[in-house]
Amino acid sequence: MRRIIPAAALLAVAMVLGSATQSFASNPNGKGGDMPAYYDAELFTINFKLLKPDLHHNPSFNVIYQCDSCEAAGLSFVSVLDAIQGDGFNPIWEEVQITFNPGFTPVQLTSDTDVLAAAASGEITLTDTEEFYRCSVVGHK
Repeated sequence: MRRIIPAAALLAVAMVLGSATQSFASNPNGKGGDMPAYYDAELFTINFKLLKPDLHHNPSFNVIYQCDSCEAAGLSFVSVLDAIQGDGFNPIWEEVQITFNPGFTPVQLTSDTDVLAAAASGEITLTDTEEFYRCSVVGHK
């Protein structure tokens, strides 16, 4: 005997599965924490999760440069890393915010060398946010 499932029942099941998938995708502890980041002009995918503050006692952490203010200028800035596995990598990262100084148009920087050169020339200001993250490089973009 063949059963016919009412359309309303199928819709209800689809809505439950769809919302469950969205909640898993937005979970910062899993794949939902994935985002792009540059390291030495090469695009990688990283997994990123906020940790409790004040991890300065850790003698070895890396820096991730972000530019939240760039969005207001119309630039979707991709974060920049100062290390990846095999190059002084530590899974604990401190966020440093980039602010483009007056008279300078925000641009995408793609390496920590670019970031430090822009800071030295007065193009940008770097601000330690005191926020730490667990970050791992999970692949090339």
